[in-house]
Amino acid sequence: MGATIEAIADLLQRQGAKQYGNEAVSQLDHALQCAHLAEAAGETVETIVAALLHDLGHLLRADAEPAEPGQKQRDDLHQFIALPFLRPLFSDAVLEPIRLHVDAKRHLCRTDASYLAQLSPASIRSLELQGGVFSAQQAIEFMNHPHAATALRLRRYDDRAKTPGTPTPPLAHYVALMHQVASKVHKSEIAGKSLQSAHTN
Repeated sequence: MGATIEAIADLLQRQGAKQYGNEAVSQLDHALQCAHLAEAAGETVETIVAALLHDLGHLLRADAEPAEPGQKQRDDLHQFIALPFLRPLFSDAVLEPIRLHVDAKRHLCRTDASYLAQLSPASIRSLELQGGVFSAQQAIEFMNHPHAATALRLRRYDDRAKTPGTPTPPLAHYVALMHQVASKVHKSEIAGKSLQSAHTN
């Protein structure tokens, strides 16, 4: 089932109030802080929306399959779960940084000596579940992705977006940006269909 922006906002409000893993902020606080950091850095609106939604897969899984007490921790592959849900609304400029943001952490641990040392304990634990530090070959292959550089920047925002009490714009501000990005995709699809129709007539 595809998403609507209203459904995304509802999910962020409803499930986002929960604690973000073992961090000191909620899922919603983390999403808003990450989007705010991207916006403050002058990122494109697509990257800002990707920053807001990068962990939406956690919320979708929690919505569908509430964790049982004592359940063994495992990688929930959250970077992939949200993609079919979001694809009807957003282009690859939003989807690909979301898909790559876990691999971006694994890449940075390989290529930046100081990066691993500044990860939170919760992020270090999740790194192990996600496959650990990239090999040299994996790091090279990662950088061949067209959206790799954006994913690396998103990863940096992700790692900084865990400070309790950080002021951010409200969710409504980013809902408006989601509508803006979705509108661009819709207009592009209409233009593509018009061009196709012109070629066939």
